[in-house]
Amino acid sequence: MTFDILKAGILPCQSIETLIATGAITSQTPFDADQVQPASLDLRLSDRAWRVRASFLPGQRLVADRIADVSMHPIDLSGGYVLEKGCVYIAELQERLSLPKGLIARANPKSSTGRVDVFVRLLTDRGASFDDVAEGYEGPLYMEIAPQTFSILVRPGTRLNQLRLKAGEPPKLETRSVGVDLRGGDIVGFRGRRHAGVVDLENIDGHDPRDYWEPLTLRRGELLLDPGEFYILASSDEVEIPVDQAAEMTPIDPSVGEFRVHYAGFFDPGFGTDEAHGAGSKGVLEVRTHDTPFLLEHGQIVARLVYEPLTERPTRLYGEGGSHYQRQGLKLSKHFKVWG
Repeated sequence: MTFDILKAGILPCQSIETLIATGAITSQTPFDADQVQPASLDLRLSDRAWRVRASFLPGQRLVADRIADVSMHPIDLSGGYVLEKGCVYIAELQERLSLPKGLIARANPKSSTGRVDVFVRLLTDRGASFDDVAEGYEGPLYMEIAPQTFSILVRPGTRLNQLRLKAGEPPKLETRSVGVDLRGGDIVGFRGRRHAGVVDLENIDGHDPRDYWEPLTLRRGELLLDPGEFYILASSDEVEIPVDQAAEMTPIDPSVGEFRVHYAGFFDPGFGTDEAHGAGSKGVLEVRTHDTPFLLEHGQIVARLVYEPLTERPTRLYGEGGSHYQRQGLKLSKHFKVWG
């Protein structure tokens, strides 16, 4: 099967819906009405998972065979299950791919996943790298899940990552540097509390942020990052994604900073734009330090935003119909009540 396109680029929502209608993307259960985003598809947990003793790449083997090598015990998610921080899990996803010739795919954590410091990566059979799906791939999808700061409660249908599909080799239209805002207000960021309770990922606006986060106050436009801690910060500039483009935030060269930024990197068309009725959206930065304390200064470049074209304008834009993150400033994930 081939997929006819007019040009190379990221597939918009209507093309993803065509792939679903033609059987290139299938699921164990009916797709949710809001599962297709403007330029990506949310992926959902099934009821099967495993606690594993080590992360792995399949190499030339099936994921199921590699799970058998490293599994500690199987897990039934059907009644809800707490994934403990500091542990590694593999979960089978409900969706399955049969990609037409000319299409590849790439996965990334959803914004809400990154903001609660849950590290997730997509696995495919015989995959040589995490998160990348090869042209013509036919088979199941799995996810590695590693909660870092908070333990999380998940169920079948919980969405932790999303899939972006690409036709051909779209050009990189623009790369913008992203700085950090350490002068934006009395609170410039949040640091995760080490011994907080469980975050129920289906309980929206249901958690008191004070039980999970420590606010960071303004101090001369700089912030000392402690090793092993997790921070939520905001970009110094507003982010806008044109309606015919999508973007991915990528880390900078580690030689210029002892930290990792932005687990969740996809920005959909219309984010922060006038046309999507949401001008003035900051990029929220998920920051984790490595082994060395690091002094971060206001405006310091911490990431890059890479823009790519869509094959055509999407029929829906980011924020249409409501979003927790359109017109955002410094903001925690949707699971927490507004700080104040």
